[in-house]
Amino acid sequence: MADPLERDRRIQDLERDFRRSGLPLLSEDYSATEDVFARAIPLLALVFVVEILGAINLHWTVGANVLALIGGLMLVLGAFGILNVVRGRPFLSIPHKLGVPELTAFVVLPVVLPMVFGGQLTSALVTGLANLLLLGLIWLVVGFGVFSILRWTASRFVQLLGASLSLLVRALPLLLFFSLVTFFTNEYWQLFGQASDVTFYAGAGLFALITAIFLIVRLPESVRTLERASGLQVPLSRRQRVNVGLVIFIAQALQILFVGLAIWLFFMVFGALLVTPEIRFSWIGTTGHKLFTVPFFGEQLVITKQLVRTAAGVASFSALYYAVASAVDSTYRDEFVERLTQNMQETFRQRREYLELIRDRVGGVRSTVG
Repeated sequence: MADPLERDRRIQDLERDFRRSGLPLLSEDYSATEDVFARAIPLLALVFVVEILGAINLHWTVGANVLALIGGLMLVLGAFGILNVVRGRPFLSIPHKLGVPELTAFVVLPVVLPMVFGGQLTSALVTGLANLLLLGLIWLVVGFGVFSILRWTASRFVQLLGASLSLLVRALPLLLFFSLVTFFTNEYWQLFGQASDVTFYAGAGLFALITAIFLIVRLPESVRTLERASGLQVPLSRRQRVNVGLVIFIAQALQILFVGLAIWLFFMVFGALLVTPEIRFSWIGTTGHKLFTVPFFGEQLVITKQLVRTAAGVASFSALYYAVASAVDSTYRDEFVERLTQNMQETFRQRREYLELIRDRVGGVRSTVG
């Protein structure tokens, strides 16, 4: 058996590598209280302190608000002090682990303040909902290593994009033909250019949601294929498969985003060159809302809000089409999973070493107890 100190140090190094690779859930003892919310204690503490201001009521005088703020501070400190004592900590200590009681207090106490001081029901509901959303976002971003996944996939973006070249070659002619036909129609400019902000962003969000659904539908099979191709001696657990699936999802989403941005940029340039103010006026009844101009060989190309929106609408539909094509194209899926497997080989090799060290540590503890 290896030296316990060296073994534990190596286990910590491997777990750190898992997080850097965007696969923190490969750690066997990964927990939300110690590995997710504990990392967010500074942020949660800052938010909590700011939300003490919820005791302030704008309809009260300055003196009354100062007293309310002092009272709110005492209420919060007293409640957290009692929680610390119950949890076996000193009254004024800062917890190093956040379990269900601490997270419940983080959500509930800021909600109580506006209710106690002035009966501000709306402010209380908004605060509680915001805290729940913040905890959910932290759990997703930190718990699944979203930033690490983005960094990992971005560093391998060109290589992974190579898997979609054949798909792009097959899809591009039809995609460009349809996009060019629709871009130069007055209905498209009226639909996207003249829509209100709410309807435009709601439509863009709907395109993004449908695109995400097409990617998610294929994730379970892609994860199983990657797991088989990697020849894992110990199968992944359910939560580890979710983590690997998130890596695949983000890698594909970045490709689709790249295709959408490229098409949007193409039509921005194309529209600025060819769609003149007279054409815009005949299509939408106005020359458009000018955002800025770009000098071009002695002329001024006008970039309008309507051009930006119409190009974005065409790009959104093109990205959706590309997502659908990638979901049904078996050749692309096999090539993509193969390249992703090659990039994950080192991580899975480290997992084999990691599991052996974990078994060695567990065996050492059992022998000591025995």
